Amino acid sequence: MKKDRIELPVELIAYIRQQIIPQYAHFDKAHQIDHVERVIEESLDLALLYKLNPAMVYVIAAYHDLGLSEGREFHHLVSGSILQADETLRQWFTKEQIVQMKEAVEDHRASNAHSPRSLFGRVVAEADRIIDPELTLRRTVQYGLANYPEMNYEQQYIRFREHLHEKYAEGGYLKLWIPQSANAQQLLQLRRLIADEPQLKVVFEELYRRETAGA
Repeated sequence: MKKDRIELPVELIAYIRQQIIPQYAHFDKAHQIDHVERVIEESLDLALLYKLNPAMVYVIAAYHDLGLSEGREFHHLVSGSILQADETLRQWFTKEQIVQMKEAVEDHRASNAHSPRSLFGRVVAEADRIIDPELTLRRTVQYGLANYPEMNYEQQYIRFREHLHEKYAEGGYLKLWIPQSANAQQLLQLRRLIADEPQLKVVFEELYRRETAGA
């Protein structure tokens, strides 16, 4: 991130770092503090590209997964409600800006049927993709182990493979919104691996071994 070109209120940064980001420590391995920090960084880079209000982008990215505290299915909606209900944010933003940030948070989920309603939503949705093949595959294994502990090795692999096909393969539900992001090339690389079933199984086996070591 080009920090020298990003100007954010010092008090806002302190509030987010002290009160918001630490909440991610209670989520599953795929949505820990390192995840939200990476989404923030990528979002701010895209904010520079599109000349968006960086403080708004910062908040949207920071709040985007807070709704995981109430489960996965509707977390994007819960996250938006948490943002809108946070009275502290009114120190820095107008009512209209808060509504716009809430909508952007609601729109970030990859499986949403509709496209993001604003460029703010497109930016955080794109940043949340973070299509790094190795990271994406590891997070997919971690999510399966955390949410389906009753599954054995073969069942976990089937879930892993099916999720990757449903989301990332050709025709999958994942949509990229920012053509200038690095995700497009990374997605092609990931799709090649998904299409190579023997290699995909090898990768899964290694990731599964690492994640279950000592369990």
